[in-house]
Amino acid sequence: MSSAILSVVAGERVPNPARTIASTNPANTAEVVGEIGIAGPEVFVAAAGAARSAQAAWAAVPPPQRGQVIANVGRLMTANKDRLAALVTREIGKPLAEALGEVQEIIDTCDFFLGEGRRLYGQTVPSEMPDKQLFTFRRPVGSVAVISAGNFPVAVPSWYIVPALLCGNTVVWKPAEYSAVVSDAFHQLFAHSGVPAGVFNVVYADGPSTFEGLERSLEAGLIDKVGFTGSSEVGRRIGELCGRHLQTPCLELGGKNPMVITEDADLELAVEGALFSGFGTAGQRCTSLGTVIVHESVHDEFVQRFSTAVAAARMGDPAQDVLFGPLLDEKFAAGFEKSLGWIAAHHRVIGAVGRVGTDSPRDGFVGDPAAGLFYHPVIVDGVRPDDELFLNETFGPIVGITTYAELDEAIALGNKSGYGLSSSIYTTDPTKAFRFAQGISAGMVSVNNSTSGAEAHLPFGGNGKSGNGSRQSGIWVLDQFTRWQSLNWDYSGKLQKAQMDTVTVEADFDFRLPDRSDPADPADPADPAA
Repeated sequence: MSSAILSVVAGERVPNPARTIASTNPANTAEVVGEIGIAGPEVFVAAAGAARSAQAAWAAVPPPQRGQVIANVGRLMTANKDRLAALVTREIGKPLAEALGEVQEIIDTCDFFLGEGRRLYGQTVPSEMPDKQLFTFRRPVGSVAVISAGNFPVAVPSWYIVPALLCGNTVVWKPAEYSAVVSDAFHQLFAHSGVPAGVFNVVYADGPSTFEGLERSLEAGLIDKVGFTGSSEVGRRIGELCGRHLQTPCLELGGKNPMVITEDADLELAVEGALFSGFGTAGQRCTSLGTVIVHESVHDEFVQRFSTAVAAARMGDPAQDVLFGPLLDEKFAAGFEKSLGWIAAHHRVIGAVGRVGTDSPRDGFVGDPAAGLFYHPVIVDGVRPDDELFLNETFGPIVGITTYAELDEAIALGNKSGYGLSSSIYTTDPTKAFRFAQGISAGMVSVNNSTSGAEAHLPFGGNGKSGNGSRQSGIWVLDQFTRWQSLNWDYSGKLQKAQMDTVTVEADFDFRLPDRSDPADPADPADPAA
């Protein structure tokens, strides 16, 4: 028990967890990466209480000094980049190149937000009255609960935690159980960067305990903001819970992301983008490609090229040079197999379906497929707008293909699923690109690039079933972790009542210009302009 990774509340490990689970390597499920102490709801409530107690003192630290702490985080992440990335690869099976990119995303986020400590700007606003000044200020929201998924176990949490801390908030973080070892390493780097005890707490808990702990914390007034990355189904529950407490959460949910390929597209480039966005991270991104919507005139050529590229792609051991490795965890393997059940008789399936193994081998597989949760990449041609495979997120290595004749039809197909996270169009026609961006409901649009990929200074988030319109990253996330406060300062020495004491500037509204339609008419001598 003493070797288990335990929750951290107010800088101290919390003993006596409710139970202990093993986090295993999905590329080699016999390998235990670490033992995790799973806490009950009372630990979440205690962490929320610690965050509440620490918040006022942390908010009193000048923002540039909080920015210096974020700079320290970035430096420690840089110094530990290789080790942290290797742990990401080992615990969730993400290829090493992607894992290194994920840690770089934390560093980029820190680089951006360390400067925001000097740029938490308000405004000086002119008043309608004399001897009076108006101001606006950003104030921290208070204590923040962050609940994140494990497919991006360190990058996505940093999108919440870094700006939340920079803005003067305190944090309770509940990472995914299946990525808890790397989450603990992430938390330790913050703890060694000068973040005071109680400012950043971490709770390892399962879903039911987390929800109960969050509900109790909200009822006790200990949590002021919730950030959640995960499924649309759970996001709805969290949205309902927060709504009962008159709070608006920051929700980053699932996606069924379309890629439109026009008749004038560079097909070689489009295939490269579809391969990466469809099968990178084994299709386990919220921004993964869901459906290719390809113009009917280039459908056959695209499918031929795409299927050839998928067949040649290296998959297997994520520590090697591969496009993708295993599924994250047994529960995701079970969910993906359910998605495979949506393949219908009218579909044309390209490639093997199901788990890679001795009975269903894959040419060029890197490593031992029997050791881990490896699944064949699947292309399903001929999907229809009412298919479950077209409408629902699959979260695994499967891509659907359908056709269109006119661009408006492609846009309608792209919006059909009700998700609105990411989208992509491949075209050499600027008019088509702008028409697509205007018509698509997604919060993010790529032109001649994949549906996946984010930069630390660009807003990230979706609409519809993909989120509630909140945005992460860049200056836009500041609105999630600050509240606007207005201040009016009257130094006139008397009570001035807005809208009541305001001086009205009079005008002669009966004045009319003389009729000059006839050039022979002399100017009106009464007209000052004459």
